[in-house]
Amino acid sequence: MSRKLRLERSDRSFRYYRNAVERHWDPAEIDLSGDAAGLVELDDDQFDGFRAGIAKFGAGEEAVTEDLAPLAVVLDEPEEEMFLTTQLYEEAKHTDFFDRYWREVIHPAEDERGVERSSPHADEWFDDDYVELFDRMADAMDRLLVEDTPETRAEALCHYHLTIEGILAQTAYYGLQTTYSDRTDETPNLDGLCAGMDLIRRDEGRHVGFGMLKLKQLVREEGVDPQLLHDTVNELVPLVNGITTASFDEDDDEEIYGPGPEDLTAYATGKHTQRMKQITSASADIPDVETLTQLEGD
Repeated sequence: MSRKLRLERSDRSFRYYRNAVERHWDPAEIDLSGDAAGLVELDDDQFDGFRAGIAKFGAGEEAVTEDLAPLAVVLDEPEEEMFLTTQLYEEAKHTDFFDRYWREVIHPAEDERGVERSSPHADEWFDDDYVELFDRMADAMDRLLVEDTPETRAEALCHYHLTIEGILAQTAYYGLQTTYSDRTDETPNLDGLCAGMDLIRRDEGRHVGFGMLKLKQLVREEGVDPQLLHDTVNELVPLVNGITTASFDEDDDEEIYGPGPEDLTAYATGKHTQRMKQITSASADIPDVETLTQLEGD
């Protein structure tokens, strides 16, 4: 080893690691006490759509906690490995938050509404596009253990850090937090949910930034063709659009509160275009953590 000291503290991956250490939070400390009453105000379709959204978030965090490990296995720089340990820990915390939300908010709201308590694992919450996207992500990560090349690393990073966190999750945050905050007058403010999502978004700013940094390095230093990135993400974006608009019925004339399907599709498309330019353009920089996951109106 040519290093005189163990770590390169100026390395951006190390700085992401330190950011995670310094901005620790505990999902058990978020006040959820007022959210259940807000959910009782929703009509049945809104309540079903809300539960589907929270179920998808929880399942996604759980899946990543399980499926991200191959990337940690193949990374070979200590700064990168240290960052990935924080990401795995944070994905577990996010899983904890959404499990707690189902137990302490959704179940009491179901009791108050006089409906049977539901499971976040029920098949009814998950459309085919969601299942396919996460199956593809797991396959891309598993492939690293069989064939670790710059191209397979790029594909894995495109599936998770760029598409699932950088486009899908960001679009879903935008939809839920716009609808259930003071940005929308016709729906209840779910302060506990929004507080938790603010903290999760802050974590995922690091995750997205790390993935974009690694992709940019793979293009610049390892000769990965930028077209591979475009092709991989372009195959996945239709699944993202299907997931984010799944709860909207085209034949339903009921008024939509918060972002509608066209808004969400446009938002996802914008994030896709923005992320790809920041990675593939030699003159573009990777934004800071806060900017990466800033919502419209923040």
